[in-house]
Amino acid sequence: MLFDKVKAFAVQLDGATAGAEPVFSGGQAVVGRVLLELAGAARVGALRLRARGRAHVHWTESRSAGSSTAYTQSYSERLEVVSHRATLLAPDTGEPATLPPGRHEFPFSFQLPPTLVTSFEGKHGSVRYCIKATLHRPWVPARRARKVFTVIEPVDINTPALLAPQAGAREKVARSWYYNRGLVSLSAKIDRKGYTPGEVIPIFAEIDNSSTRPVQPRAAVVQTQTFMARGARKQKRAVVASLAGEPVGPGRRALWQGRALRIPPVGPSILHCRVLHVDYTLKVCVDIPGTSKLLLELPLVIGTIPLHPFGSRSSSVGSHASFLLDWGLGALPEQPEAPPEYSEVVAEEEMAPSGQGPCPLLQDPNMSLDSPFFAYIQEFRYRPPPLYSEDPNPPSEAMRPRCMTC
Repeated sequence: MLFDKVKAFAVQLDGATAGAEPVFSGGQAVVGRVLLELAGAARVGALRLRARGRAHVHWTESRSAGSSTAYTQSYSERLEVVSHRATLLAPDTGEPATLPPGRHEFPFSFQLPPTLVTSFEGKHGSVRYCIKATLHRPWVPARRARKVFTVIEPVDINTPALLAPQAGAREKVARSWYYNRGLVSLSAKIDRKGYTPGEVIPIFAEIDNSSTRPVQPRAAVVQTQTFMARGARKQKRAVVASLAGEPVGPGRRALWQGRALRIPPVGPSILHCRVLHVDYTLKVCVDIPGTSKLLLELPLVIGTIPLHPFGSRSSSVGSHASFLLDWGLGALPEQPEAPPEYSEVVAEEEMAPSGQGPCPLLQDPNMSLDSPFFAYIQEFRYRPPPLYSEDPNPPSEAMRPRCMTC
């Protein structure tokens, strides 16, 4: 076996700190170097670099035709979002160049497209970015080095659409064995549509129980991952945070005066990708014995740029105060609770038609916090949240009461 004179071959990115890699967004320059360390003089034919970003979705569905015949249908789609090639070393003569022993650095730089898709890892799809360097040598197999990097597209919640209050109302007749047990009504409101991980959503709600049985109100933040390929869709839903209120007795009325629901470390919304979306909703529901749940959904957008202490935020203080006065509420947010199963907070008719019931996010023992998807981001200028988490029970932490008008 020939002695391999390559001691080290790696791709490094500028801006990395101890234990953390740099995070990029659309339009930024990716700068780095390929490191090559030789134990002795070596002939090199070429050193090439390729950067790639790809959104990919794939799933299969089994269908039955008749009593015994079954077949499996596959759905797959790819979307190339970054493609860059460069040659870092290529002799002009066409003959291999001889490099002396020691350490060699080959710098590179390229510009990312103006808009990108946030890095994502899901059950049926992913968005991944990587840089691959290939070292070609005569009569020796090519050596390759690969470096994964993270992209987080900024989602600024300081926009009029995401600062607007969200509200809704629903009602349902409680029935049991064809008997009318009375009417149950629900109305809920939140002060804005856009939030960032770590923030508390104060929920203002009114539950009016005119039925003859007690009812149970609940609320949850639900993440919906939608994968699209060949005109078909596949969805995966999971409860990422929730709380349960006190039962409301027959003929009673209950108010939620800013019940607090903290957003855990989840990835931002992905709204503008052709093959996959990540959406969030606040579901407020009432469990009615003998009747399907009374469900109210309010849309949410999870962003990366938090609410500004001045500017957009100061201009919204008046509208926020009016929001509180309209509901006659001004109490401080309350403590959240651990999330329940997804089926406990959605109506039965909302269950997935594919036969696979929606369920809470499960812990994946194969995913470690050292993976790029869970990297702790320190240098990103927009203070982005940790990426998509699969933990249905994030560790509880003491919550500091927040003034509702600041």
